[in-house]
Amino acid sequence: MRIAVVAPSCSLKREAAERVQAIANRRGDCELLIHPQCFLSDGHFAGPDEARLHALREVMADPAVDAVWFARGGYGSNRIAEAALRDLPLAARIKVYLGYSDAGFLQAGLHKVGVQAVWGPMPQDVMRDGGDAAVERALAWLVDRDTAACEPDLQEPAMAFNLTVLASLLGTALEPDLAGVDLLIEDIGEHHYRIDRMMFHVTASPNVRRIARLRLGRVGDIPANDPAFARDECAIVEDWCHRSGIVYGGRADIGHDVGNRVVPFGSRALSAVPLQRG
Repeated sequence: MRIAVVAPSCSLKREAAERVQAIANRRGDCELLIHPQCFLSDGHFAGPDEARLHALREVMADPAVDAVWFARGGYGSNRIAEAALRDLPLAARIKVYLGYSDAGFLQAGLHKVGVQAVWGPMPQDVMRDGGDAAVERALAWLVDRDTAACEPDLQEPAMAFNLTVLASLLGTALEPDLAGVDLLIEDIGEHHYRIDRMMFHVTASPNVRRIARLRLGRVGDIPANDPAFARDECAIVEDWCHRSGIVYGGRADIGHDVGNRVVPFGSRALSAVPLQRG
């Protein structure tokens, strides 16, 4: 299997690329093609918008590439998402696209146009303590469609988003149809009051109110409120679900950490068999 790594948001550390390449080499059943664009730098971004867009469209259109793996999150994929998804060639439509966090802008749009998007660990995660396991989990799903890599309690169809990304994409051209979806959310580095504010916005959406249920993953590195907000993230999410008539389905095994599990968008049956090249 040939897996292209591209960075639509922030730059990939060269050390991370080397470590992930070593993991893939040990497996021996996949080839990583790490695009040079991953190492570009233009302030916050992995190169200017034009470079990030060109690299993404290049690997999407390459018929020799079976899957596209987003290098890392950060911020920036929304700036190129609509252009990236315009007039997709057939080769782009039969690939799988894996990532999470800021990649959610692209994943929402990909799913909306009928392309297989998947939430899961990214190459930069190898730099976290215990990050090899996260990368191995992602490759196990990409190469073998190993269901053990998936979030264990998924109902289908399912989708997963960073809460900040989800709140930002609602009302845009990237917003997918959420009717009947098992919706998983997580976040990192947000004050409790900001989580509360985003939940107000998200649960007010008529589209979100059509989901089957909402589940909360891990919310890490929460800054202290002064004064204390007096409600934690679980209470906040439950409260806004109750206010809006959304079923709260409990906790989910996703987050900005090495335990992050895979969530195929839509039905896992759509991507149950790995692509074999003859």
